[in-house]
Amino acid sequence: MNGNDLRRLALALPESEERETWGEATFRVRGKIFVMMSADDATASVKASLDEQDIIIGSDPRSLSVAPYVGRFGWVRVKLATVDPEMMAVLVSEAWRRTAPRKLVAEFDAQP
Repeated sequence: MNGNDLRRLALALPESEERETWGEATFRVRGKIFVMMSADDATASVKASLDEQDIIIGSDPRSLSVAPYVGRFGWVRVKLATVDPEMMAVLVSEAWRRTAPRKLVAEFDAQP
């Protein structure tokens, strides 16, 4: 994975947009951040829950860790060069689902 791969995953989700904040790319749905990418595109932080954070990190501790600053809220840091692309797709999708309004998620799920 690299920054462009992450960008494609995030922007493929409904109503997702990229905005630069704090010198980094952030990906949002209706103004709420669900993924943040480091300025050097080497790592990303994805929104997760505190309940799931340890399980997610335990699935690939080489690539995943508690995100700095926002980790106390459940966010997970991802090393893009080593993470499995399929896992990253799931992490991004789940972060979007956690952030998007329920109606938008339901509409997305109803698509064939």
